[in-house]
Amino acid sequence: MTKNTIFIVLMLVLSASCSFSKREKNLKIAVSQCSDDAWRRTMNEEILREASFHPGVEVVIKTAYDSNQKQIRDIESFISDRVDLIIVSPNEAVPLTPVIEKAMQEGIPVVLVDRKTSNSQYTAFVGADNFQVGKEVGVYTANLLNGKGNVVEIRGLKGSTPDMERHEGFVSIIKNYPDIKIVYENDGGWLRSQAKEKMTEALQMTPSIDLVFAHNDEMATGAHEAIRVASGIRKPLILGIDALPGTEGGIQRVLNGTIDATFIYPTGGEKAVQTAIRILKKEPYDRENILYTAVVDKTNARVLKLQTDQIIQHQNRIGQLNTVLDLNLAQYSAQRILLYFSLAVLFIILVLLVLLFRSYRHKNKVNRELEITNIAINRQKEELSEQRDQLITLSKNLEDATQAKLVFFTNISHEFRTPLTLLHGPLESIFQNEKLSPDGSRLVQLMRKNVQVLMKLIDQIIEFRRYENGKMQMYFTLSDLRLFISDISESFVELSKRKHLHLKFSASDDDFTVWFDSDKMEKICYNLISNAMKFTPENGHINVHLSKELKENEQFARLTISDTGPGISEQHIHQIFDRFYKADRRAAGSGIGLALTKVLVELHNGTIEVQSTEGKGTVFSILIPFKQKDISISEQYPVFSNNFNRGEEMELIEQDNNAVEIDKEDSLSTTDKPRILVVEDNADVRIYIKTLLNNDFEISEAVNGQEGFLKAMKQVPELIISDVMMDLMDGFELCKNIKENISTSHIPVILLTACAMDEQRAMGFESGADAYIPKPFNEQLLKIRVRKMIENREKVKEYFQKNLTFGERKEQVAEIDKTFMAKFRKVIEDNLIDSDLNVDEIGKSLGLSRVQLYRKIKSLTNYAPNELVRIIRLKAAEQLLLQSEKTISEIAYDTGFTSPSYFTKCFKEYFNESPTEYTKRVKH
Repeated sequence: MTKNTIFIVLMLVLSASCSFSKREKNLKIAVSQCSDDAWRRTMNEEILREASFHPGVEVVIKTAYDSNQKQIRDIESFISDRVDLIIVSPNEAVPLTPVIEKAMQEGIPVVLVDRKTSNSQYTAFVGADNFQVGKEVGVYTANLLNGKGNVVEIRGLKGSTPDMERHEGFVSIIKNYPDIKIVYENDGGWLRSQAKEKMTEALQMTPSIDLVFAHNDEMATGAHEAIRVASGIRKPLILGIDALPGTEGGIQRVLNGTIDATFIYPTGGEKAVQTAIRILKKEPYDRENILYTAVVDKTNARVLKLQTDQIIQHQNRIGQLNTVLDLNLAQYSAQRILLYFSLAVLFIILVLLVLLFRSYRHKNKVNRELEITNIAINRQKEELSEQRDQLITLSKNLEDATQAKLVFFTNISHEFRTPLTLLHGPLESIFQNEKLSPDGSRLVQLMRKNVQVLMKLIDQIIEFRRYENGKMQMYFTLSDLRLFISDISESFVELSKRKHLHLKFSASDDDFTVWFDSDKMEKICYNLISNAMKFTPENGHINVHLSKELKENEQFARLTISDTGPGISEQHIHQIFDRFYKADRRAAGSGIGLALTKVLVELHNGTIEVQSTEGKGTVFSILIPFKQKDISISEQYPVFSNNFNRGEEMELIEQDNNAVEIDKEDSLSTTDKPRILVVEDNADVRIYIKTLLNNDFEISEAVNGQEGFLKAMKQVPELIISDVMMDLMDGFELCKNIKENISTSHIPVILLTACAMDEQRAMGFESGADAYIPKPFNEQLLKIRVRKMIENREKVKEYFQKNLTFGERKEQVAEIDKTFMAKFRKVIEDNLIDSDLNVDEIGKSLGLSRVQLYRKIKSLTNYAPNELVRIIRLKAAEQLLLQSEKTISEIAYDTGFTSPSYFTKCFKEYFNESPTEYTKRVKH
């Protein structure tokens, strides 16, 4: 190795050492916290975590533990240390103002967090608007109490700005409600123990309290503990502020029932550090950074907890990555020190140079990977924050749905009876006496079943109307209730065997001679047993048990009907007896049966209860007194005959099962007939449409819009027929998704609906529907519409076949399909010379998978994508033959063909003559 070479290597090493020694100036940020509560600890964690993303930033945190004097001394020590910036959360406004002014005069920027001082001498403020928070709590309180009630307010530390502003905001709302009285108000010092003492004092002074408003969740928890140990009082509602995550946070306490609601009070630690960095880098910043609040209660606490748990997991992951990064940086520093000590010996310099070069490359690779990971984590964090904000907004806008009324239906129920009777009789005659085809027999069965369903529903509505008007008559008879219920249970035995269910009736050995209305009791038992059979899966158990119970010296008969079905969720069980309410919207029925059952039980002076566990089953329990009060002598005669006619009702259940079996018998065929997708939540309507169209079309089915959209994406049918009102996704949304998705936008959509209002028609066409047919629809009209739309699709295919490259565009083709074909053509033309261009690359350019691209192109042009690419290449070659002087070989390669011979073969197949023959014919 020559001296010149050694000198050059030495200079390179020295140059590298100088470049490594250049470090970014360290920045020191001091944090002065007023207390050591959970909220402040969360803020400190956010400050440290955010600072870790800024290399060279050192954070020093001191806590005053609610002492003004200690916090003043801490800030003065920061001034003496000449820190670059101070972040302060003042314990009290007035005492801390002078020392903060002193820091500003010394040229040290001050960022206030959560609380302000008594003047505007500060650099920036980060925190929530406490006055607005107080107003939000006031509005929420007024809504909870319906404008009337007694309120206890447990305030924060006296003299602190959050305490004053939250109180002022709360009072500014409450004063508008004269019937809401603040019966007790005191200082809780932000501490649980003090709040517990104040709440105990409030309960002694005013035991009648409707709501407690504590200025933070810790004090709200203290109030809860005081209420819990108090006796003889009604538990008031408890509201807090902070909504911190974690096992001891406000969100968890809402879920545990410790408090009823809490309001999000953002800590602002991350925003404070971001603002501080902007100030120190002399970048533009906002002086007032107001953070917003939202209520957290039972409706959204669980969702927010899931979101915050995920954010905490990601934050922990960030901490782990920072630890790895620190280890790598420490390793890098050790290697650099080793390099400095090795400069004396040339051999060591050369060896270390190689090592440092390899280490430097490895470090850069690790840093790039860590940077990419951090970017991905930050992006996920932002997405989670946006989702959380969206959920909070949605939770505010959600309202309980109002129950349907019987006004219109009860007015015309009697008018329906006559035409339904005239339908029912002839249908029975046709079914019994006429010879029908299989399809005809199936349609008649559907008609008979639905006429009977209408008759039963009308009877139930009339019963309700009689009950509402006080005209429902009760005809009590003294009968053997055990024999009566045994007879009803026996009528279900055969059906239970066909459904592979285990139905068992049992009763205690007591005498069950009871006064009851046999007609009403039959409806009660029928509704409950039929519901159990409807929802219990195969090999499930249904138990009907009758027992005697003594309650307040009065004898009662207890009837329990239990099943091993899917159960009812806690969300739905409280509404199960509401009119027209159905826990499962897709289940058959009107939702009126259980509501009528409850009315009939109450008319017997009895009660009905329900207990259910999801996944295990449901138990309905009825209590009926042995003796009825206030019944006339004429009604009190014994009748022991228990033979009742339940033929039609049992037939309805059997036909429901048959409908399912018919639906299961049909399977997708593999013929070449055009495919139509029928999206309808009513199985009978699907069967009817399938019966009408299955001779000419291949039919696919979906029970809701969500399933329909997935099948449309997978199958790409020629036409979609959809209902409007469906669960999960309605017809309007399905139509909109179909028309906005590039892979399905060409599919025509016919909407069917029972509502023919002009507003709904407008909504249907606005969502992109091609036709709108009201129910009940005409068979021929539906067939004609379907046929014409299929014919129109064929015309569109012909148009694209003729105009797929250089033809003029026509307005009858949907704009999204024209745009799609234009993009497809542009991708081919931009890569015309590329012979390796394949369907996968084209699909990727257009945002479609290989299968989706194939189905889209095939449905629009009747060509496979590869065929269409070849035709576009041939059309381009034709233009070059006419307009250029290039040879056939040059044109073949310029248009992406792998060889002139293959080009000639394809050209002749498409134009029925070779390129040479075509040129001679056209140019000569």
